[in-house]
Amino acid sequence: MLTFASHDSDNEADDVVELHVRLAGGAFARVPALDGMSVMEVLRANDLPIVAECGGAAVCASCHIRVAPVWAERLPEPDGEELAKLDEIPGAGDDSRLACQIRVTRSLEGLEFDL
Repeated sequence: MLTFASHDSDNEADDVVELHVRLAGGAFARVPALDGMSVMEVLRANDLPIVAECGGAAVCASCHIRVAPVWAERLPEPDGEELAKLDEIPGAGDDSRLACQIRVTRSLEGLEFDL
């Protein structure tokens, strides 16, 4: 589980963003994420079921997530490499993204997606 140590010189809580993850079966998890981490790294750090075979290189598509419609247009556009991988996923749609290609920022507070 992702935990944060306190620091005297920084208020690390200012760098924490909460992501909202819907798991298989409909369970819902709120997970802390540090600004700058990839969503894939956040999922791994919180012991959530993400395969991510390539470790974030965008070559396997095993970190496929589905972003809630309200968030799909708020994320940065996927690059050509990510789009190419998404095209290889049967049933992928406009809400599909690779978790390894989304970097957490303050603007993603409350990001909702399905694993």
